[in-house]
Amino acid sequence: MNTPETSPAARFRAALASGRLLRFPGAPNALSALLIEELGFEGVYVSGAVVSAELGLPDIELTTLSEVAGRAHEIARVVNLPTLVDADTGFGGPLNAARTVQMLTRLGIAGCHIEDQRSPKRCGHLEGKSLVDVTEMCQRLRAATSARPDPDFVVCARTDARTVEGLDAAIDRAKAYLDAGADMIFAEALADAKEIARFRRAIEAPLLVNMTEFGRSELLPVDVLADLGVNVVIYPVTLLRIAMG
Repeated sequence: MNTPETSPAARFRAALASGRLLRFPGAPNALSALLIEELGFEGVYVSGAVVSAELGLPDIELTTLSEVAGRAHEIARVVNLPTLVDADTGFGGPLNAARTVQMLTRLGIAGCHIEDQRSPKRCGHLEGKSLVDVTEMCQRLRAATSARPDPDFVVCARTDARTVEGLDAAIDRAKAYLDAGADMIFAEALADAKEIARFRRAIEAPLLVNMTEFGRSELLPVDVLADLGVNVVIYPVTLLRIAMG
């Protein structure tokens, strides 16, 4: 239940500016989001993998903007925590990315991440990923950031380059994405604390990492992530895995 005094996006930006680590578990539904808030987490994440799974689909960009936005709205309207949404590739080209940001902002979402995979994308911890070139990704980001109705809405650029082109290329891409207007970087599938530390030193912007189970990244405790200077950690599928036993 977002309050009218400040937008969810403004509260998210303020939390990012605090310098503390923000924990965003993935919420399959509104009830899960309420539990996340009750347990004292700092935000709620809407995972594309979870939305896909609940529709009985694989995580290969088969969901639509309407499906993802609808689930995100159900979640955001019942909590005072900022909601961050997995917007895949922006659901198409630059104009699609712009419309995605417009829709999510008007639904009370605090931010989203848009990635540099080629469409149709796939789960970031699977083999066979293909990336668009830096220019095309920067076009997505410029369109997204220029279209947001609320300037506080956080546009996070996700790069999947670590497992495709290597760590150096991922860092170079992140820097280009920040120059294109991204507010935060999601470095997908970094292997371990050493790689996170190197990425953190290389960019001057909030950094998000993914601690998904059974993925390519070493699972690190929150105190280690905080010491590394990580700003946001997501746990995309943990609650769904628990619910499924």
